[in-house]
Amino acid sequence: MTSAGKIGFALLAIIVALFVAMPAFAQAAPAAPAAPGVGDAVDRALGQLSSGDASSTTGGGSLSLSLQVLIIMGLLSVLPGIVLMMTSFTRIIIVLSILRQALGLQQTPPNQVLVGLSLFLSFFVMAPAVNQINTQAIQPYAAGRLNGTQLIQTAGAPLHAFMAKQTRVKDLTMFADMAKSGPYRSTADVPYSVLLPAFVTSELKTAFQIGFLIFLPFIVIDLVVATVLMALGMMMMSPTIISLPFKLLLFVLVDGWALTMGSLANSFAT
Repeated sequence: MTSAGKIGFALLAIIVALFVAMPAFAQAAPAAPAAPGVGDAVDRALGQLSSGDASSTTGGGSLSLSLQVLIIMGLLSVLPGIVLMMTSFTRIIIVLSILRQALGLQQTPPNQVLVGLSLFLSFFVMAPAVNQINTQAIQPYAAGRLNGTQLIQTAGAPLHAFMAKQTRVKDLTMFADMAKSGPYRSTADVPYSVLLPAFVTSELKTAFQIGFLIFLPFIVIDLVVATVLMALGMMMMSPTIISLPFKLLLFVLVDGWALTMGSLANSFAT
C-alpha cells in the first residue's frame, strides 16, 4: 500500500475517533482503559480497508467493505459541523458577521465571502495543531509505527490542548459540576464531554466581547449623524443613509480589514 493511501486511511481513522473513541477520552484518569473492543475494531476496519477485502469475514464480527464505506460516508456528512465547533471558526465567523452589521451593510460582503475568510483564517490559526497531528500521528501511522488506537489518541491531543487553552476556567467548572466530574489534576485530564461545550461557550462569549468593541466607533458615527439631522430639521431622512458613507470612509482609513483579521488571529495566541 502506498504512503498516500496510508495517510488517507489515517484521516478516516481520525474521523472515526470523533464518534467511536469519545467514551475512551471521557475518562478523568489518564490511565483509564478505553471501551472494550474499540481499538481492536478500529484496527480491523483499517486493516480491511488497506487490504481491499470486500467480503465479510465469518469470525470476529467485522463488517464488509461496502458497509464500512457507508458508515464512513455517514460520518463525513456530520464531520464539518463537528470540526468547525472544535476550531477557531466559531469566533471568527461571529465577529465578521457583527462587523458587517456594524457597518450597516446587509449583504456586503456576501455570506460566501465571510465563510471563506473564516475558513482560511481558521486554517492559519490551526496550522500549529495540524502540523502536530501530521508529525506526531499521521506520519508515524503511515510508517507503521502506530496502530489505529494510538493514532486516535495521539491525533486528539493537539486539538484537546488548543481547546483547553481557549476555554475559560469558569465555563469549564460549570460543565464539570453539571456532569458531576472532576476535579482534574491538569487540563489534559478534562474529558471531551466536558471540554467541548465549555469551549463553545467561551468562544461565543469572546466573540461577542470583540463584536461589542467593534460596534462602538460606528455607534458614535450614527449618533452624530442623527443629532445633526435633527438639528437641521431633516427628521424624515434616514440617518443610516447618511452615516453609511462615513462608516465606510472610517473603516478604509484605519485599514479595518487588516486590523480585524490581525486582531482575530492574535486573540488565539494568548
